[in-house]
Amino acid sequence: MPGRQEVLVGGAGGDRRPAGLFVGLCTLDVIQLVDHVPGPDEKLTARRQEVCAGGPAANAAVTFGHLGGSARLLTAIGAHPLGLAVAADLRRLGVTVSDLAADSAEPPAVSSVLVTASTGDRAVASTNATGRRLAPPADLDALVADCDLVEFDGHHMELAVATARRARAAGRTTLFDGGSWKEGTPALLSSIDVAVCSADFRPPGTRTPADTLRFLRELGVPWAAVTGGGQPLVWQGPDGGGTVAVPPVRVVDTLGAGDVLHGALAHHLAPRGRITAEGFAEALHASAATAARACTSFGTRAWLRGG
Repeated sequence: MPGRQEVLVGGAGGDRRPAGLFVGLCTLDVIQLVDHVPGPDEKLTARRQEVCAGGPAANAAVTFGHLGGSARLLTAIGAHPLGLAVAADLRRLGVTVSDLAADSAEPPAVSSVLVTASTGDRAVASTNATGRRLAPPADLDALVADCDLVEFDGHHMELAVATARRARAAGRTTLFDGGSWKEGTPALLSSIDVAVCSADFRPPGTRTPADTLRFLRELGVPWAAVTGGGQPLVWQGPDGGGTVAVPPVRVVDTLGAGDVLHGALAHHLAPRGRITAEGFAEALHASAATAARACTSFGTRAWLRGG
């Protein structure tokens, strides 16, 4: 299919692994560890640097694969040299990429990230999915049929909504990573089974996590949670809810922690079939532990090497 490239990464294997389809943003991340965020006209030397593939959907796919799943990323990367570097990084990490912009010579979205050494806080500038309009691929039904669940980060909204509707119709579990409110989000949420949103995800008229959970329930999302950094996750299901504590760790870098949590959650929910309150709380607890561990090292890759 013109404009589409399939990149098979990793071994096929005869054993059945959980299969996840991740739909959304892929970027080239340039991450630098600094003593402080520079002010106007200020130059400084970074302590360390990491350059790798990034973006919520991409990082979640990497996490899912690292934990033992078979991960496919449906996104836009392109044939620019920087895009080739992004694809190579994902190939090395075992992610299968369906690139819907394979013929494009434009550079991929680049995220410039500054991580403050003393706190682990990060400042990010990125074009994200601006300027990329992705139509659903001709083999979308086959991609959905080949997976156990589909996760969305809210970027490439037209593609996300179409895929979520197909996934819901096919009986696949659908997950939503709500990093921030975006135009078109209600249409996507109408086909979502599990929504886990950050405190920065504020639907119109909401101010608190309780407001967000109520908003999601009214839209028909059966399982939902709101994260708050190191604070407990607040969650709800059809018959009630609760909180899940985040393990205390020495924070080095918070970049990508939410993406890791979503990839881990997808991995823990994939083999469960019907979600129960106990199972959802257990999956959130295990995912929060993985995300906390990712915060103890600089960048989005070092924790992978730690096991």
